[in-house]
This record gives sequence, C-alpha cells and structure tokens, in this order.
Amino acid sequence: MMKYVMLFLMGTIAAQGWSQEIPASAPVDDKYLEDQFYLGVTYNLLLNKPMDITQRNLSYGIMGGIIKDIPLNDDRNFGLGIGAGYALNSYYTNLFAEEVNGEISYAGLTSSDNFKRSKLETHVIEFPLEIRWRNSNATDYKFWRVYAGAKLGYIFEGRSKFVDDTGKTGFSNPDIKKLQYGLMFNVGYNTWNIHIYYALSRLLEDGVVLDTMEPIEVRPLRIGIIFYIL
Repeated sequence: MMKYVMLFLMGTIAAQGWSQEIPASAPVDDKYLEDQFYLGVTYNLLLNKPMDITQRNLSYGIMGGIIKDIPLNDDRNFGLGIGAGYALNSYYTNLFAEEVNGEISYAGLTSSDNFKRSKLETHVIEFPLEIRWRNSNATDYKFWRVYAGAKLGYIFEGRSKFVDDTGKTGFSNPDIKKLQYGLMFNVGYNTWNIHIYYALSRLLEDGVVLDTMEPIEVRPLRIGIIFYIL
C-alpha cells in the first residue's frame, strides 16, 4: 500500500508544478481564484488510547477533493473555502476486534499473541470549511498560505482487519462512529504545506469497551502534507 501512497505523492507534486507553468504572455485575470483542488497524505495518531493499547506499523491517510474559493476582499487574498472530498484512513494498533454472532468484543494484544497487523480502516466523505489568507496576486503563483477551519466527515465504510500466521480476517464494524468532526490548520509556501487535523469526535461509538471494561475513547490526530492545485 505504501508503494501506491508514494506514487500518489509524486504524481501530486508533478501536477502541482505543471499547474503553475503560466505563459508570460497570458492575460492578467483580476478575478482569479486559487487552490480549488487538494490532495494530501497524513500520518495518523490516536489520542486517549487505553493503557494497554499502542500504535504499530505506519498508520496513514490519503485525501483529495475540491474547494470552492470565495475571496472576500478586492485583493482576493482573504476569503473562505468550502469543499467536499474523500479520505482513506488506516489506524494500526494492537487492538483486536472480533465479531461473533453479531456481537463485537475488543482486547489488547501482546507480543506473545504473534500477530502481524491489526487495524481500523475508514472511508470518509469530507466537507472542509476554511478561513483563507494568502499573499498571492493575479500573476504570482508561488505564495504563502495560512488556512484554518473545521472539517465534517461521514464514514460510509468502516472496517476492522486482522492478519496473523493463519490468514486474514475482516468485517464491517458498526462501532465506528459515522459522523466525525474536528479542527484543521494548513500552512505552507508554494507546493509544500503542513496539514494538521485534530478530531473533536471519538472514532468509536460511546460505550465501546475493552474486555477489561476500560472505555475505548480514542480520537484521531492526523499530521501530514497537503497540496493545493489550480
């Protein structure tokens, strides 16, 4: 999977560079718009983990979507961004989820359990809302940007997956909370921009517990890079 993530990154950078090649003879558009498409890759952390739960492997996310750029001043360097997109997020931990007769139980695995991977995977429709500042103009396509705001997400598919020496298992997990929301902050120059998303909602539904009866109240923190195009 990481091979495809790297290909995704290289393709994004190439597209960003191509989109900024503006002929010197091109007419100046004083009604220009910026950053109408986004692509990104993140490293996914889980906050508020139970004492026996740890992260393993590389938890990652990829995202992409469109943004409606809405300038609010004559210089067009301050405004709003309203968008929609898709994200795939994986969270690798030692949390083992098992479904038996429609009931799901959770346990924290140890090294003696001899497993390879255990993860929660989510497929999300996202709706970002940004307050945007940048020092761009109609002819300069390399500029600083600071975008802050919130993101609402709907998980249309959430799965638990497990791999050990005997094979792979997985199931659609209804304990994954469908509605997700949080705060985000993007800052950078030209191609490279830091993206931070801090979830205000829990990843799992209220009342989900380990076999020790400790609540599982994890919340995602995603840190990565985001590219804006056109």
